[in-house]
Amino acid sequence: MASRMDEQMAAHATPSPERALAAESKSPSRIFWGVLSVILTCGIICITVVATLGFTQASPKPLLQVVRLNFHNHPGSRMNQLAFVNKSKNTVTYYVTSPSNQTTSVLFDNKNGYVCYKPLEQNSCYLRMMDARDRDTVQMSFNLSEHRVDQLPLPNNKTQYYREFLGIVPGRQVQPEEAGEAVGSMCEQVPIYWVKKKDGPLKQRLIYLCIDICFPSNICVSICFYYLPE
Repeated sequence: MASRMDEQMAAHATPSPERALAAESKSPSRIFWGVLSVILTCGIICITVVATLGFTQASPKPLLQVVRLNFHNHPGSRMNQLAFVNKSKNTVTYYVTSPSNQTTSVLFDNKNGYVCYKPLEQNSCYLRMMDARDRDTVQMSFNLSEHRVDQLPLPNNKTQYYREFLGIVPGRQVQPEEAGEAVGSMCEQVPIYWVKKKDGPLKQRLIYLCIDICFPSNICVSICFYYLPE
């Protein structure tokens, strides 16, 4: 009786060949799946890093939003004029301050092909189409902003001065949405009138507003406004 119990206990204590084989087969399987998981994790991380670096290198560098150009004369005293170049909106805005401390904004909207004037003392804006010289002025301002030129020596002995007359077309207001986003933002809640370049006002017509502005091309313009006959 005792010997039979000893045999049963020995049988339970000694694993069968099938159980031993199963235990041995589980251990390599766990190692295999563990190594495979590590390899997959490392592969995903590497792919993510490579894709991020490739996207960063492929993406174009953002354009510098706004560059300020200051105007100085040769003795070094500051002129009452500055310009803001906005490449993302394709615009150049000049701010000209008169001796009476009145500031006029002059916007060159190269995207829509407009030049807009907004005198501070006038509750209105004046709009005209750009010409070739205006586009050259915008391009020159863009080039200066790329070279980080923030002091422009104007005027000098090579500066050209001339006067330009703009006739205001009465009764022809421009809707802000027709003039584009840049003009609409500058002339918000004020009427916008068309103006046309003319040789000069009639003798009976009085000039009521003039703006003196200098450009990087060493050209200074006295822009004078008057009303056209209705």
